[in-house]
Amino acid sequence: MPVQRIISLLPAATEIVCALGLEHLLVGRSHECDYPAGITDLPVCSSAKFLPGSDSKEIDRQVKEILSESLSIYTINRELIKSLAPDVIITQAQCEVCAVSLNDVELVLKDLLEKDCRIISLQPNGLEDVYKDIQLIADQLGVENTGAELLELSEERINIIHHKLKFITEKPTVACIEWLSPLMIAGNWTPEIIEIGGGIPVLTEAGKHSSYINFQEIINADPDIIVIMPCGFSIQRTLQEIGLLLDLPGWAELKAVKTQRVYIADGNQYFNRSGPRMTDSIEIMAEIINPKQFIFGYEGDGWVHFIV
Repeated sequence: MPVQRIISLLPAATEIVCALGLEHLLVGRSHECDYPAGITDLPVCSSAKFLPGSDSKEIDRQVKEILSESLSIYTINRELIKSLAPDVIITQAQCEVCAVSLNDVELVLKDLLEKDCRIISLQPNGLEDVYKDIQLIADQLGVENTGAELLELSEERINIIHHKLKFITEKPTVACIEWLSPLMIAGNWTPEIIEIGGGIPVLTEAGKHSSYINFQEIINADPDIIVIMPCGFSIQRTLQEIGLLLDLPGWAELKAVKTQRVYIADGNQYFNRSGPRMTDSIEIMAEIINPKQFIFGYEGDGWVHFIV
C-alpha cells in the first residue's frame, strides 16, 4: 500500500493511528488532538465555535444555540486541508457535539481536493465498537496484524481484572457524572467499564447516549460510588467547577459523600476517548471500585480521591 497522508479530526482516531505505529503519516489534526505529545506540532485543521474557558452551563447554552440553528459547532479550515492534500481523513458520526462530524467533513470536501480522499468515519456506541474501530482503522491503513496485536494486549489486560474479581460478590453501585450543569450521566461504553471494574452502573444503559438527569434521580439512586468525569475536562478543570455539585441541596447527604467515595477522573484523556486508552479507563475504574485488588498507578494523573 502506498504512503498515505492522514488527517485525523478525532482525538481517539489520532491515538489509534499512533498506537498502530503510523504517526509519521499524520499531516493534520483537530484542535482537540493532544496525545501523544509528538502530534501537537501538526497543523490544526479545526476549531470550536463556542468560547473556550466558558463554564459548563455556558458551554451547554452555546452548543444548544448553535445546533438549534442547524449549524455545526465546529469550523473546518478548508484551505489548510486542501494544501495538506490528504489521502485519508478520519472523523466520527457518533456525536455532533463531541468532535467534527462526518457531515461536516463531507460538506467541506465537496469539490475541494484534486484527488480522491477516503473518509473513515467511526461511530462507537459500546465498548465492543471501540475495539472494532481500532481494527477497522488498522485494516483500512494496511496494518491488520498490528491492530490485532494491539487488541490482543488490551484483552489480556482486561482478563487480568476479570480473573482478580472472579470471586468477589459484593458489587457497589456506581454513578458516573459526565456533565455538571445541566447534569448528565455517562452512557455509551461507561456502564460496561463499570461492570468490568466490579461495579453496578446506575441511571444509565450500555450502548445508549449519555443522558440529562435531575439531581433528585441521583438522590433516589443514592449510589455507593460517584465518579465525576465531565466530557472534555481535565481533573483540574473539573475542580474549578466542583462547587456546582457541592452546592446542590442534598449533596452532603448522599451515601457516596458520607463514606468519602467520590472521585474525579480525567474524562478528557481517558473515559471520553474511544481509542486505545479505553483499556486504561477500565483499569482506572477497577482501581477506584476495588482499591484493595488493583494498583495500576493512575491515581493522581488519571483520577483523584475527592474529599471535602
